Amino acid sequence: MKKLAVSVLLITLFASALPAQKAEITVPLRFDQYYTLDQVYEALRALNKAYPRLTTLETIGLSEEGRPLMAMTVNNPKTGAALDKPALYIDGNMHGNEIQGGDVSLYLLDYVLGQYGQNPEVTALLDRICLYVVPVANVDGRYHFFADANTPSSNRTLRIPIDDDKDGLVDEDAADDLDGDGNICTMRKKDSFGPYRTDSEEPRLMIRVKPGEKGEWTLLGEEGLDNDGDGQVNEDGEGYVDPNRNWGFDWAPPYVQGGSGEYPFQAVGLKALAEWTMTKTNIVFAWSYHNSGGMLLRGPSRKGLGEYPQQDIAVYDFLGRQGERIIPGYRYLISWKDLYTTYGDSGEWMTQTMGAYFFCAEVFQGESEAFKGASERREPGTPGEEAMRDMFSEGVSERERLKFSDNLAQGELYRPWQAFKHPTYGDIEIGGWVKMSSRLGAPFMIKDLVHRNAMAALFSAKHLPEVSLEVTEVKPLGGNLFRVRTRLANPKAIPTMSYLAQKANLYPKDMLRMAGPGAKVVAGGPLVDPYRDRAAYKDHKPELQFLVVPGFGKVEHQFLVEGKGEITVRYESRHGGKLSRTVKLE
Repeated sequence: MKKLAVSVLLITLFASALPAQKAEITVPLRFDQYYTLDQVYEALRALNKAYPRLTTLETIGLSEEGRPLMAMTVNNPKTGAALDKPALYIDGNMHGNEIQGGDVSLYLLDYVLGQYGQNPEVTALLDRICLYVVPVANVDGRYHFFADANTPSSNRTLRIPIDDDKDGLVDEDAADDLDGDGNICTMRKKDSFGPYRTDSEEPRLMIRVKPGEKGEWTLLGEEGLDNDGDGQVNEDGEGYVDPNRNWGFDWAPPYVQGGSGEYPFQAVGLKALAEWTMTKTNIVFAWSYHNSGGMLLRGPSRKGLGEYPQQDIAVYDFLGRQGERIIPGYRYLISWKDLYTTYGDSGEWMTQTMGAYFFCAEVFQGESEAFKGASERREPGTPGEEAMRDMFSEGVSERERLKFSDNLAQGELYRPWQAFKHPTYGDIEIGGWVKMSSRLGAPFMIKDLVHRNAMAALFSAKHLPEVSLEVTEVKPLGGNLFRVRTRLANPKAIPTMSYLAQKANLYPKDMLRMAGPGAKVVAGGPLVDPYRDRAAYKDHKPELQFLVVPGFGKVEHQFLVEGKGEITVRYESRHGGKLSRTVKLE
């Protein structure tokens, strides 16, 4: 027995010394932690393996560091080809640190695929439309956010080396994880003339001294060293080319828009993503998931582009206000007017180049970390500066956030101050908010965040155009002449072509054709007044009509057809699909 006990002990010790096995990603996915880049890849492969009939997984390009940019198409081929259906496009993680978008994308995929055949609404939706999902647009950024020490706001950039301090070197002086805890926190130094003192109510925090008060601390910035010996600390980190300032529409150089890069689509992965989306001509609505503010943003991205047509604004208003209901606390806003001006962003690329509608969702709400009772909370809808601060988590005080960390995350969101001997500054302290805080909800909050945001996207998917074609009348007028009337109806909010796309002539309008082997269309045009038999007949090629089917509306046409036998009416649209009806002239 003693030998057996020793053997068991040795086996146990040996097993504990082995490296931990990586947990396999299985379907359905779990959303109680954030997925690393490799786990995102594995999750996409698992979904593709579990639902091979409904999904297509492809690598659409490589990043600066050679990582694959992966996209998943969800379509039921039994109900038609993907490009013949209206499509919803989704991407996430445009900025490296804004990781929630990747998890929202995965959740949406996992939800709709798992519910197909179980939930009638989801089943009907996936039979009617297709989805294009790119969970991680900035794959290098997501990889390095998890793998490297960071702040909640660092590692946003693309991995394109930039000489930020103009010393002839690139990316040579980034922040350093001095205490080896996996985070880039804040450095401070005792200084009786410093601008900060310890908060008497919360000794982990500092507050600014008032005039005449004695100081206690000077802040030295993020953890770091003078790696290049130029007398500065952390002045040349990775990048900076902002992936949401480098798109090919309305791009501006860095002296106008910081982080825009040397030229549009300098980023190889971004260029590949744009080229891939341009082949998806059926994209009607696009979502891009970012991570701070609790906002549903529509364009224009700058005032100089001019406001969108009123008919498009009506579509945005309908979907945006419903989004506010689905995700309580989110605000439906206009980018340039309610936030700030941007050039060369993905939203204007989608609206102005692709002719799609677009929302940028900023998914994290600082108010969700408010540690207040019901009587302490601000009344909803209170206007003014406080409401604007809340968009960026500043409406929640650091004292409240610390109480949230202490009581709901057991202190994991804040690193207590610890002494450190710095080679330049001498005796300092390092502490503060950790990487997985501030812009990132605690793990127990992930499921609610990803579900609500995915449901807002699905609501917009339900309102992609759903066109029906009817031949409402075939009336003989004598002498082998017939009056034929058609109706194209769309009970959904989104038209078959945005009014901005119509204004800019981005692509051809929908086409309605009428033809028959023994018939000739002698007149045809929109039906103006069905009761008085008035139509706006087209001068040339009356058998071919160009049109747009509005949201919550219909388009009717009248044709005069000479001949006999069968005629076929065909409807073709980038965003409305393909339909046909055959009737007999009799």
